[in-house]
Amino acid sequence: MSHEGDRTDVEAVLGGEIDRFEGIVNRWQGPLVNLAWRYVRDRPLAEEMAQEAFVHCFRKLHQWRSEAEFSTWLFALALNVYRSFLRKRRPPTDDTVAADSLIRPSSTEAELFDSERRELIRRTVSYLPEIYRDAIVVYYFEDQDLATTAVRLGVPAGTVKARLHRGRELLRERLGRRLE
Repeated sequence: MSHEGDRTDVEAVLGGEIDRFEGIVNRWQGPLVNLAWRYVRDRPLAEEMAQEAFVHCFRKLHQWRSEAEFSTWLFALALNVYRSFLRKRRPPTDDTVAADSLIRPSSTEAELFDSERRELIRRTVSYLPEIYRDAIVVYYFEDQDLATTAVRLGVPAGTVKARLHRGRELLRERLGRRLE
């Protein structure tokens, strides 16, 4: 991604050239939609969430400190928007019911079982408290290293390690023998 392009576009937008925001959207739409998709596994909903993140970005563009990477600021803002979005849309069911509904014991094909297993894990992750869910999504689902995850979440690397550890423990507790 173009760090200089981000800086130039932000300065132009803040200077009144609103149409330059399109450059930011073009550069970051794919990554923001992909991040949202990791949370909801629904392309139209992920696109809606990314659009909401861009609206917030436009409104708060003046808050970006140019000494920081624009991508770091944008991803932190997007994560906050996604958290709020998910809190408003959380279905009234608990994770046990959702996880149980994904298991089809009659299925004997290994490929189908693996697919259901991955979906069960993803679904269960979506019900974790957000501090653990966010760490797991960025680190595992977005395949980021510890340092990048810490920057995106705005916390020290040690905090990320602790959240990942606790998140994995919660997953083990909630999934129990379902994955065996």
